[in-house]
Amino acid sequence: MIRTVEWHEGRVRLIDQRRLPWTVAHLELSDYREVAQAISDGAVRGAQAIGVAGAFGMALAAQQATPLDIGSFLEYLDVAAVILQKAETTSRHLTFWLARMQRRARDETLSNVREIKFALLAEAQQIAAEDHAACQKIGKHGAALIRNGDTVLAHGGGGLSAVAHGTALGILRTAKALGRHFHVLLPESRPLLEGAHLAAWELHEAGIPFEIIPDSAAGYYMRRGDVKLVLIGAARLAANGDFIARLGAYPLAVLARDNRIPLYAAAPLSSVDMQMTSGDQLPQQARPAHEMHSLLGTPIFPEDYPVRNLAYDLVPQRYLGGIVTERGVIYPSFKDRLNEWLGDSASNQD
Repeated sequence: MIRTVEWHEGRVRLIDQRRLPWTVAHLELSDYREVAQAISDGAVRGAQAIGVAGAFGMALAAQQATPLDIGSFLEYLDVAAVILQKAETTSRHLTFWLARMQRRARDETLSNVREIKFALLAEAQQIAAEDHAACQKIGKHGAALIRNGDTVLAHGGGGLSAVAHGTALGILRTAKALGRHFHVLLPESRPLLEGAHLAAWELHEAGIPFEIIPDSAAGYYMRRGDVKLVLIGAARLAANGDFIARLGAYPLAVLARDNRIPLYAAAPLSSVDMQMTSGDQLPQQARPAHEMHSLLGTPIFPEDYPVRNLAYDLVPQRYLGGIVTERGVIYPSFKDRLNEWLGDSASNQD
């Protein structure tokens, strides 16, 4: 399975998602500022992949640093963390894992700059390994939701959004590996076409049968009875189960509920921000207007026409049948179970 982001021969290596599905090309980044730019430019997308890229960016910053005393070295790393964080302000994983890297750099058992450099690279690799393992477990738990003959509508949560396996699409991968026979509908996901370009490429590579549909057609296929299950990859969750996901998730949730179709969010527990009591506190991100002004480089309306272009939708927890995590499927009441599980897992994640 191809890896979205990894450490390769002293550089951060990642798939340039802007060039998919026509070309599988990698960026080899030797400066942490290049990692930040790749995040802000959309070369790497998805909350977990962005977080892992940020962790490797911190390791790269440490390797770049010229000989310094520990105090100056740590200040240099703090500046790198700020630059990486500014590249994407909504990713829980980026914030969470940058802070983890900073804590590791200040570990009192590390006595010199050389030891810190080795420790940060090992920590970033550990973060990547943990994310991959969590996605594989999510796939195992979520595969039980898919029955032979089902048509599943999937939105976000691909392997390109994580290190490799993915969350929502990871469930589909695991179900196929277990011998389940099912079909997938993929909304195209305007304006960046992540569904048509990224998710479809992943399913094609995995040999999973799918069809791409217009975003506006999801309700038609749900009302007709074609869709038996909706899976959404969540980017970040509040303590009550509200979550944000790729734009388009909210209307899918409303349509699924109206048509009595079970909807599950898929995300590792590291996506949950227990400091956010509800989705109203979850951050939103505006995307550049040019993403809507053109399609595949071709203008589709004049540039002076005003647009609103957001990155994420907020989905209230009342639309959810459950949340698929690495520890199992959480059913309502989400707040109680998240409190129960994160009471002992939060310390492990720190």
